[in-house]
Amino acid sequence: MDQRTESQRVGDRLDAEHGTDDPFAAAIRGTRMSIVVTDARQQDEPIVFANDAFLKLTGYVRDEVLGRNCRFLQGPGTDPAQIAKIREALAAGRDVNVEMLNYHKDGTPFWNALYLSPVRDDSGEVVYHFGSQFDVTEKKRFEFELKEAHDGLERAVRERTHDLQSALDQKTVLLHEVDHRVKNNLQLISSLVQLQLRRSQEPAVREALSAVMERVGAVSTVHRRLFQSDDVARFDLADFIVDLTDDLGPIAAERNLRIDLSLEPVSVASGKAAPVALIVNELLQNALGRTFTDGGEGRIHVIVERRGDSYRIAVEDGGGEAERSRLEKAGGRYIVDLLARQLRATVDWHAGEGTRVEITLPVDGMVPA
Repeated sequence: MDQRTESQRVGDRLDAEHGTDDPFAAAIRGTRMSIVVTDARQQDEPIVFANDAFLKLTGYVRDEVLGRNCRFLQGPGTDPAQIAKIREALAAGRDVNVEMLNYHKDGTPFWNALYLSPVRDDSGEVVYHFGSQFDVTEKKRFEFELKEAHDGLERAVRERTHDLQSALDQKTVLLHEVDHRVKNNLQLISSLVQLQLRRSQEPAVREALSAVMERVGAVSTVHRRLFQSDDVARFDLADFIVDLTDDLGPIAAERNLRIDLSLEPVSVASGKAAPVALIVNELLQNALGRTFTDGGEGRIHVIVERRGDSYRIAVEDGGGEAERSRLEKAGGRYIVDLLARQLRATVDWHAGEGTRVEITLPVDGMVPA
């Protein structure tokens, strides 16, 4: 007896055992879900039952199905890993659920959500396998389209990230080049002024050149602060003042001056960093020019604070005698007034026992750090 005949005989026996009066058998025969039953006791486990839904799904007629192993639905696109998963489950006598590419009778592929479950007899031996199939081609198509869109988005993100990184690298190289050139140019200017200072014998000329040297030094400090920062678009005024007073410390000590700082953190837009720094430098240098004749310690107080919609920068000294003020000589006051107008700031000059100069700047361009 060939396998097909034996499969037909087993199928007939199942029909006899579960006739038309059996509601469960009737449900299996009539359901729209594709269902097959294979005989685990026969060689190569052939199909012994297939409902109409299975025949409709696959395109085969019943005589072409009975007696054959389900592998006839496989084809060139079927994943070997899924086939191995089914074999392992059958050998272990356990359920298995896979989605695999199968083929209709006419050769067209479809995605099959396959569920296989063992059926055991009273002794626990696996006698049949119950299999259901469901066409999930549309679901898989949507998954593939979604994955393709996701992959495309990831590629676009990687490409954009690469472009941004390249732009950042180029910007970094450019910034380093700008940093290098600016430092070289400032050093060149400083060297030229220094050379001229050494050659000049005129006190007024030497005084003016010394003032230029100090201003170039202040700009250099601004530049260093900007390019050492993680954000070259902003400049920390408080840190600059600390740097500047540290540089001026030896001069202050020599003149018996104490520099006190009352600084609120303020970030200045980089485009306004140089004029703000130059104003502070002029005012500090002016205060350092005072001499104290009573033998006591002099005091310079530098203040940066928020007042409503403005910031106040004030430099005041505690009095003492001075030669002609730096703000009067070497063009200091003119420079302060000119830079203040550039910053849309106001300048208040106070003279008495000491000198106090207040600069009021709008918050625009000077943002709390």
